[in-house]
Amino acid sequence: MSSARRGAREILDTFTQDVTARDLKRVFTRDAREAYAFFAQGIDHAALVQLPWWKRVLLHLRLFLIAFSRHLPPARRALYGIALVGSLLGLQFLFTPVRIPHIPYELAMVTALALLNVLFALEVADRLSLKHDLTVAREIQRTMLPRHPFTGLGVVAHGETRPANTVGGDFFDIVPTRDGRLLVALGDVAGKGTPAALLMALLLAMLRTLVDEGLAPQALATRLNQQVLRHAPRSRFITAVLGIYDPDSHVLSYVNAGHPPALLWRANGAAERLPPTGIALGLDSRAVYPPREIVLRPADLLVVYSDGITEAESSAGVAFDDSGVEQVLTEHGRQSPQLVTAALLARVDAHTGDARVHDDLTVLAVRHN
Repeated sequence: MSSARRGAREILDTFTQDVTARDLKRVFTRDAREAYAFFAQGIDHAALVQLPWWKRVLLHLRLFLIAFSRHLPPARRALYGIALVGSLLGLQFLFTPVRIPHIPYELAMVTALALLNVLFALEVADRLSLKHDLTVAREIQRTMLPRHPFTGLGVVAHGETRPANTVGGDFFDIVPTRDGRLLVALGDVAGKGTPAALLMALLLAMLRTLVDEGLAPQALATRLNQQVLRHAPRSRFITAVLGIYDPDSHVLSYVNAGHPPALLWRANGAAERLPPTGIALGLDSRAVYPPREIVLRPADLLVVYSDGITEAESSAGVAFDDSGVEQVLTEHGRQSPQLVTAALLARVDAHTGDARVHDDLTVLAVRHN
């Protein structure tokens, strides 16, 4: 093969490697739709309905370009404006016979193309730099959470979390206490992305500090509520399930601070919901968190999950819901906690398909041996 053909093949591979028809479809459906929705947030669509379709299209285009330009730094915004003018002049040269003397149409088109490529390269460089930082943050966040199943004190426990963005605000923890008991916890910071991830790290650090004091679940939730009110922005709150398991009595004492009900799957196939016992952390300094107790019998399975699981929607807008969780447990409830969490996340993936998952997904399973 000649060097020219090898070069052409290398270029072709560069632009087509790992590209699938599904990926291309997403660019023009889901990704394009979400990008438009982001930049068109300030457009009053209701005010445009009465206009003729062609005026509506032109006005949409103008408002969209303005909204897009405002998200660019000043210098890049100016270059983008110059590129737009050059593109319009080039289009006039291509499609109309009208010519304005002394205007270099061809040069305007080439300049516009060059400027757009420069802007594209600058934005991609910024994005890649941010993505690298977020990837490092994700790895740090992952190291903060238990990576392997916990086996001991008469139980096997395992959790998994999958952020909607690179980092997320969900967390779970499995911590043996100094007095021989076991803390199991799962929480969800309001919102997602980097702000939620920062608050998640703060709460996890506070939780691990307080658990060494041997606090009961209600006292632990009260102290965490005070700390969240003291250190977190007022617009943020955290839902959580905090449980302390006693291996001698097989009693799990827990509080549920505004979190979706956990599901206790008994060995005989019966399901019990464990409803909230108080409001979310960070909402009210006077909040109280009365505890509840359950007895874990051999082969019982406790499953705690974030609302991202039940609220995950298919492309038709149908939520996975609690019934989806129960269906998974009906089929896999006798398996190990690792397999249960994997099966649940896989079923959510199958349910959502090409639809984007807009919230973090987290599940924690605890089985009595």
